[in-house]
Amino acid sequence: MGFYGFLKSARRPQVRRGEVPPLGLGKTGPWSRLIGPAIILFAAAVALAPQLIRGNSCGHDFDFHLLSWLDAQQSWRHGLLYPHWAPSANFGAGEPRFVFYPPLTWMLGAALGLALPWQFVPIALTFLLLAGTGLATQALARQTLGDGTATLAGCAALFSGYTLFTAYERSAFGELSGGFWIPLLLLLLFRDRNASAPAWRRALDGSALPLALVMAGVWLSNVPLGVMASYLLAATALAVALLSKTWAPVLRAAVGAALGIGLAALYLVPATLEQQWVDLRQAIDDPGLLIENSWLFSHHANPMLALHDQELQRVSLIAVAMIAVALVGALVAWLRDKLPAERRWWLPLALIPVAILFLQFPISQPVWNALPKLRFLQFPWRWLVVLEAPMAIFFAAAVWSLQRWRRVAVVAVCAVVFLSATVAAGQLFFQVCDDEDAVRGTLAVYRAGAGFLGTDEYEPPGADDTVLPSGLPDSCLTSDAGAVLGKRAEGANPAWNAAQHSCQATFDADRSASEHLRIRALVAHPGFLILRLRSYPAWRVTVNGRHVASLPRRDDGLMAVPVPQGTVDLRVDWTTTRDVIAGRWLSVLAVFLLTGLWLIERKLARPRLS
Repeated sequence: MGFYGFLKSARRPQVRRGEVPPLGLGKTGPWSRLIGPAIILFAAAVALAPQLIRGNSCGHDFDFHLLSWLDAQQSWRHGLLYPHWAPSANFGAGEPRFVFYPPLTWMLGAALGLALPWQFVPIALTFLLLAGTGLATQALARQTLGDGTATLAGCAALFSGYTLFTAYERSAFGELSGGFWIPLLLLLLFRDRNASAPAWRRALDGSALPLALVMAGVWLSNVPLGVMASYLLAATALAVALLSKTWAPVLRAAVGAALGIGLAALYLVPATLEQQWVDLRQAIDDPGLLIENSWLFSHHANPMLALHDQELQRVSLIAVAMIAVALVGALVAWLRDKLPAERRWWLPLALIPVAILFLQFPISQPVWNALPKLRFLQFPWRWLVVLEAPMAIFFAAAVWSLQRWRRVAVVAVCAVVFLSATVAAGQLFFQVCDDEDAVRGTLAVYRAGAGFLGTDEYEPPGADDTVLPSGLPDSCLTSDAGAVLGKRAEGANPAWNAAQHSCQATFDADRSASEHLRIRALVAHPGFLILRLRSYPAWRVTVNGRHVASLPRRDDGLMAVPVPQGTVDLRVDWTTTRDVIAGRWLSVLAVFLLTGLWLIERKLARPRLS
């Protein structure tokens, strides 16, 4: 079941007595079903207007994503569908970025780059994710609310403060996809097609299989999002089970989570087991990335956290506004009797803003320390991505009216609010691109082959990115494995050039095959070839056909390969490690189990269809 199937699967509610179908959304013509999605697509385009006018926003993570798309596409051109190594990082020495960063967004960006000019790719991807946020929220709302209310909820979700903050200031495409995945997760968990059946039949009513696909999509999009979705699924399933007095939601959640993680195992297993091969602790040990330094409205005397505090104040205001809208909206909708009679649907949604508010304060620190991997979220406010859909649904349910003139007033006021949010995002969140960070400048440097700065957490353990020289040749012959290459400029990495005479000889490498390197050289004396390639255990090094089992350690993390005098044939090849094989087999097993689940759910559904 694909995206369209997810949206169609939301139960279409009956229009309440006395309700006039708004904006034609209640009509039954063949085109009426497209009106709501069309409105949301238009709203996504409006939310993107500042980027359509000024070009893409170079948010915090923009460079990282753009270079990932370029490197992935380059690997595809070399015939490698799922690359592991990002060669442009660390000034051409590379890093194992694709081992650790989930593949969906960098593959989608690379694919868009095949169809569109690169300057339009980030804008197109942002539009798709904003539209997905609105459509998925609409599908969740349509389970129990009218089409007009659901469409308004979809628009409110994509215009929410955190959605625009993530799109404009952060350019965090992986996390932005959470606006799409989280509502679908809740939709499939809440769905109850046969309330009178035994628990196991209620659990396997055709929702478990797409729930597994959603969980796989979450983990393959963003790791912090996967952590949040897993805890959300477990807590919400338990709440729905208690309210429904059946364990069917828990069983469905367990099946969906297990098979979803199994499908994503080809990525998750290597990303988990190979963490010891990189300095991944830097992702949570930096003071600006500690949970304790990001409580709501925190302020620090440390000048190194000045920029961090500025961003924290901004996102704290967003958090307060979203939580307030969600809670007030839920209260107003309840008082106006606009919520469905089934508490199992709306009460878990109402508990989400309460839980998120609790997690924003120091009182919640024992929870952050106790629950596995929760600290890898880095920022408590990341939970706001989970709040987008519930906030939007309660807001829409609270303000929507059965009377036509009030609906017109609501639509007019909401249009003004949404346009104001777009203008505010363009003024407050939009990050102007420097010449070197803009798409055109990045492409020029990329095609020149100079490379870019690397990611600290992907460096070899004990290595230091700040001492890695730029401008290195493919290989440099030295007598000392620890020879210092390049001269440091103030405030920048060292730079190498031939006039420094730090290399006794240099040799070019054949890099025509992705993740393979070959050097043929005539070496005047025994020594070390220092390669413009970062060390990583998955590399297999051979010299004249003989495997080199261990290499000397360098402070810059480069590979220093001992070579004899005379003719040298040096090869470095990326190998398929055991953890990768295990991950692939687990994913294959998950596919077989998912096929069995499909057959079971299809068989159980037949009596309903007859």
